[in-house]
Amino acid sequence: MSQTAQTVREDGVIASVSGPVVVARNLDARMNDVVYVGEEGLMGEVIEIEDDTTTIQVYEETSGISPGEPVENTGEPLSVDLGPGLLDTIYDGVQRPLDVLEDKMGSPYLDRGVDAPGIELDKKWEFEPAVEEGDEVGRGDVVGVVEETVTIDHKVMVPPDALDEGETAEVVDVKSGSFTVEETVAELDTGVEIRMRQEWPVREARPTVEKKTPRTPLVSGQRILDGLFPIAKGGTAAIPGPFGSGKTVTQHQLAKYADADIIIYVGCGERGNEMTEVIDDFPELEDPATGNPLMARTSLIANTSNMPVAARESCVYTGITIAEFYRDMGYDVALMADSTSRWAEAMREISSRLEEMPGEEGYPAYLAARLSQFYERAGYFDNINGTEGSVSAIGAVSPPGGDFSEPVTQNTLRIVKTFWALDADLAERRHFPSINWNESYSLYKDQLDPWFQEEVADDWPEKRQWAVDVLDEETELQEIVQLVGKDALPEDQQLTLEVARYLREAYLQQNAFHPVDTYCPPAKTYLMLTTIETLNDEAFDALEAGVPIEEIIDIDSAPKINRIGVQEDYEEYVDELKSEITEELRSLY
Repeated sequence: MSQTAQTVREDGVIASVSGPVVVARNLDARMNDVVYVGEEGLMGEVIEIEDDTTTIQVYEETSGISPGEPVENTGEPLSVDLGPGLLDTIYDGVQRPLDVLEDKMGSPYLDRGVDAPGIELDKKWEFEPAVEEGDEVGRGDVVGVVEETVTIDHKVMVPPDALDEGETAEVVDVKSGSFTVEETVAELDTGVEIRMRQEWPVREARPTVEKKTPRTPLVSGQRILDGLFPIAKGGTAAIPGPFGSGKTVTQHQLAKYADADIIIYVGCGERGNEMTEVIDDFPELEDPATGNPLMARTSLIANTSNMPVAARESCVYTGITIAEFYRDMGYDVALMADSTSRWAEAMREISSRLEEMPGEEGYPAYLAARLSQFYERAGYFDNINGTEGSVSAIGAVSPPGGDFSEPVTQNTLRIVKTFWALDADLAERRHFPSINWNESYSLYKDQLDPWFQEEVADDWPEKRQWAVDVLDEETELQEIVQLVGKDALPEDQQLTLEVARYLREAYLQQNAFHPVDTYCPPAKTYLMLTTIETLNDEAFDALEAGVPIEEIIDIDSAPKINRIGVQEDYEEYVDELKSEITEELRSLY
């Protein structure tokens, strides 16, 4: 039996078992209390109370438990341990560290009822105080710093619930040296003892002062995202797509290259082999920003499709709570949830076992509310300690058969401001990332344009709009081409199709496995677009001068545009290529 279960309020007994849903009688409990079920002490959470009947969702496999076995209540809601040690760690859906459990069991196959703290309680951390005796502090204020990893300094804060809003207290004692997370490192005149470890209920958002309009992009290094459909730091995005269209690879690229300080990757109900790839790859990857291991700024939450369904329902809350904790330190955090469809399916299964009235396609009626609550916790915030921080939430959606009209996709669409629609047809044609530029959109473009204009180029919005217009025109022309053939089009429209082809092949496609092309900085994205526009302008000038379309299309320099993505010294390459395209086309008339 877990040690935590010793803080019981009053025992109950199991009345019935239905998969992960257990009904107990005579249990003195409140909503969302954590309980331990059966002789093996399986962890669960109270989700419904009616008279003396309490319904519990259990986070572990329930086979073998039976009515009459005890249920013990902790009296506390489902919470996560917050403190140094969260990074460079892999958890399950209820924040049990998988490597610790494996060492405990001596096997990668975990027994039921096994538990472990979310962070190491015995490890000593070098605490460097940031305050002195006599200083006044409020809730959330930083009292010291710990080097959590080679990349991230962990800021030890006054817990938000230690003081009332607006209340301050005097530091009467502060220490320096090596301490465990449970030892007191500072004391306030109110009697509050501050430790490096905090606990926070996962279903409750951590407090902030104000949610602000984000003005800085989350640069991903993916041309189609940064160039056409950007997301802000503190923004929300959805990546829907059918099986095999590249959702997980897109999430991996974002996790590796997005310019966030902290990455929280939640594998929610995905196939075990995909999560194994993440767990194997990430410790080996180098952070392109610092050269340090990528895991030094990453926390992984692995809840695969063969793990208990109830833990899948809680894993996204675990992830967003850890993200909010680092946001409070003033960091920019990017959270990847792969995928929210599996999370919704877990809700649907539990709802059906509770015999709740089903909504559309069997999902619970509160599906939209739960999705909203999750994405609403993302944002760019003024924190209670005077810092600014952000949580960007990027959720993959797996609509059955790629049907974007199904409830999870549609409800997500109403909430998020960036929509990256993956297309199975593009994936079949080996066009990656297979993001459909006609269906995707970003509502952050206008508020992010000033940043791109200042950091990259004044005419960034105009160049992006030019590319969008050419691609839109190509889509219309392709309908005609399918009916009458390309040769039936006027020469100017044939030329538009040729320019659009370079946009698709050179600009929108990107090789995630090429050491150079896998990451494209915004400056390179911009120069690639201006090169294609140079081809467009010079080609149309040649066409107006009477040069046959065949000669224009056959110039030797144009195909070199496809090689810009793999150039390390791209600025020099682009300058030479623009000159070569201009000279070759002008020599034709």
